[in-house]
Amino acid sequence: MNSSKQEYQLLPVASLLFAATLWGVVWYPLRLLEDQGLSGAWSALVSFGAALSVFLWIFFRDWQVLRQHFLSLVLMSLAAGWCNLAFIMAVLDGNVVRVLLLFYLSPFWAVCLGWLMLGEKLDGKSILVFAIAVAGALIMLWNEDVGMPWPRDQADWLAVSSGFAFALSNVFVRRMQSVNVRLKSASSWVGVVLVAFIWIMIEGTGFPDVSAMTFYMAVLLGLLGFLVMTLSVLYGVTRMPLHRSAVILLFELVAGAISSLLLTDEVVLPREWIGGVMIVTAAWLAARIHAGEADG
Repeated sequence: MNSSKQEYQLLPVASLLFAATLWGVVWYPLRLLEDQGLSGAWSALVSFGAALSVFLWIFFRDWQVLRQHFLSLVLMSLAAGWCNLAFIMAVLDGNVVRVLLLFYLSPFWAVCLGWLMLGEKLDGKSILVFAIAVAGALIMLWNEDVGMPWPRDQADWLAVSSGFAFALSNVFVRRMQSVNVRLKSASSWVGVVLVAFIWIMIEGTGFPDVSAMTFYMAVLLGLLGFLVMTLSVLYGVTRMPLHRSAVILLFELVAGAISSLLLTDEVVLPREWIGGVMIVTAAWLAARIHAGEADG
């Protein structure tokens, strides 16, 4: 296999690892925006709305594709909408590491949904990689301070439901192989904007009294953060089995643990570091398997 072909085959893996790292640290700018008076729902509405505005033309250009896959795109959009908003609300209200751990019960949902809806089967190597990743997550969860992985408050339930919605949205992403990444991305941002708007209407908080600079920073977060993160995730998920992309994206746990250690007073225990190493190992093995299959 020549180097250019190998590089192309590893791009989906690199894309997912890049996105996972960004998702692991995005909680920090979100908390900074909240400190300035912009709630999680408003941050989602402004940030994802900014990303959507850049890609609105996609709906006109790909109108025929949109009409052909309308139902799947709508379902993916709603799942992605709840996934992103619930995740944002959870990391703002809960312990960062705990939220990420509960969110990343999503590989369990991914395996079940991939089997039920996509007919994906797990071979021996994939089962081994999945087992290593899950074992690492369980080791990180087995923590007297953080608690067992059973939702105990609103942040926990938001994290778990976000993880399930993430797995569900990825099922539709995998189903729509003929739909380009930009249309999928734009559709997912429509879902976030819609769900965030509904959340704001239910809360009845009204327009936030914040500075123009705060809105400007939220727009930048959308254009330089969520836009790039969404494109990266969808690019990687579209090009590999659902259970494998779910394992690679577990790297977000490590990014979240390190960022919370550096930027907050949250403590990461030795067993959590051990679990993080196991997750990184599983991600590396998944990358090797993916590259080997593509070479074959």
